[in-house]
Amino acid sequence: MYTSLKETLNFYGVDCNHSYYISTGKALFKFPEKPFRMDFYAFCVCTTGSITLEIDNNTYLISENSFLISAPSTIVHFKKSSSNFKMKLLFFEKNFLLKNISNPFIIEKTGLFYNGIYSIVKAPKEAVNNLLKLLHYLELKSNAEGIFTDEIIRSIIFNILLEIAEITHQNTSDITDPLNAISTLYLKFRKLVQEHILEQKSIQFYANLLHVSNKYLIEIVKKSSGKTPHQIIDEMLLKEAFVFLGDTELTISQIATRLHFNSTSAFGRFFKKHASNSPSEYRRKQNLTR
Repeated sequence: MYTSLKETLNFYGVDCNHSYYISTGKALFKFPEKPFRMDFYAFCVCTTGSITLEIDNNTYLISENSFLISAPSTIVHFKKSSSNFKMKLLFFEKNFLLKNISNPFIIEKTGLFYNGIYSIVKAPKEAVNNLLKLLHYLELKSNAEGIFTDEIIRSIIFNILLEIAEITHQNTSDITDPLNAISTLYLKFRKLVQEHILEQKSIQFYANLLHVSNKYLIEIVKKSSGKTPHQIIDEMLLKEAFVFLGDTELTISQIATRLHFNSTSAFGRFFKKHASNSPSEYRRKQNLTR
């Protein structure tokens, strides 16, 4: 299994070793058959046809004038696409975009990701055409060599993100003021969980790192996401389980150990509770058995 998008694209001959990548909109590679983990921020817009994607174990159909915007660590699995499917892609690294910007959570605070770390939106054709024009301009500037090329590219990407945020908010009526609704403490909590999920599942651990009480952390997380800290932790733990299960070299017992469960049966109960299948059933359904 290719565990990251960068590795997957490199396997198919796409040079993605820079801080950003813009596709031509043509079919560049055969879609990978197994799930992979996004290691960029990604914007993918469907220009013709349709594709069925599984994102964090949820299935979606992306058709013409629909787009996906996602943050790193999203797990994506291409299921099937129409013969005329085409998409335009933009990948970029956060450190490149946020150079000289003091707020490390400015992307998340725009409210782009109404599913936590990704959004899928069906947009008006005119709005999509405006995004495609910006992507085309970005592509032209990325081929230029000038003193301010990187700064120009950053500004164009920011413009694209703000346009996407505007479209996303028009399709998400419960977000009225994302810059105030999404707490920095909540974003710090999510970041810490991503960093420590393989070792720590305790709310107290994260509350201690953030220098707040359990009660206050629960209150802020619930207000910002509508979920409890336990739910956020379980979602990220489940995501890691999907990644490990995609590696057929690992036994289910080894996966349970890597995820710090006390036993294989404890891991099995956790997985079945959240994925509705046992780990072995999931592998069979995904054709991941050796």
